[in-house]
Formats: sequence, structure tokens, C-alpha cells
Amino acid sequence: MDRAEKAQAVAALKEVFSKTSVVVVAHYSGLTVAQMQKLRKQARAAGATVQVAKNRLVKIALDGESAASIGPLLKGPTLIAYSDDPVAAPKVAATFAKDHDKFVILGGALGATALNPDGVKSLATMPSLDELRAKLVGLIQAPATKIAQLQTAPAAKLARVFGAYANKDAA
Repeated sequence: MDRAEKAQAVAALKEVFSKTSVVVVAHYSGLTVAQMQKLRKQARAAGATVQVAKNRLVKIALDGESAASIGPLLKGPTLIAYSDDPVAAPKVAATFAKDHDKFVILGGALGATALNPDGVKSLATMPSLDELRAKLVGLIQAPATKIAQLQTAPAAKLARVFGAYANKDAA
């Protein structure tokens, strides 16, 4: 890599760190190419990105960013996973780490907050933004359906009473 390519890589990483909300750092030593492709595919499906970059370039890009706390984690063969959704990248990394023992989560950063491996795993158990929105919509709709049921219930009971009297008179 020449100087111009390195400068471009640092600029791209700096933009990533300034725009994303969560970054996860993990060791990937011992994974096959097929396993790495599987990880990238799962990340893409979840709305996250997995990238292998030179540790020194990542450290340069982290200078002055809110995620600078991940700098000491960048030793050896590391990769970074990042996403705009605070749950997507940790969720992908945690599920992949469960299936592959050679994939080791080192930590991460949620904005300016440093995360240890347990913090990343606990963040992965939280529902995603879309799931939270769906639950909120369900909670908002529930009272409206209850009110509609309560309004129709007296009329339905009255109809059953009239039907019972009609059946009684017919018998």
C-alpha cells in the first residue's frame, strides 16, 4: 500500500467512525475464507458491515473520534464490525462467536462509551430498533381495539338476550 492508498483508507475509516453509532472489535485468527464470507453476509443482512483493516491505520483514524477507546484492543489479527443501529453489529458478532470459537470478541464502543466483551454481548440481547418500533405500535393500537370491543360488547350481549327470549317463546 502506498501513501495515497493509506491516506484514502484512513479517511474512509474516519468517516465510518464519525457516522456509525457502534463499533465491535474481534479477533478472527483461524477462520476460513468461507467462514469470513458467511460472517460478512450475515452482517450485511442485519444492516452491519465487517471490515478487516490494518491496526495502525485504524488507530490513526480513531484519533479525535468518540470511539477512540477501542484503540488498545487493536493488537493482532483484528476486524471491526460497525453499524448505524446500536444493536445490529453486536448481535451479528455475538451470534457468530457462539457458533465459531475461533472468533473472539475483544470489546467495542457505543458512541464514546467503551464496551468490554460482556457489554457487547449484553447489547446484542437487546431488541433492535425495528423490533422496538413494532412493540410501540402494538402498545398504541391495543387500547384502541379494547375500546372498540367494549363499545360493541353491550350490543352483542343485548342481542344474545333477545335471541334467548325469542328461542324461549318459540319453544
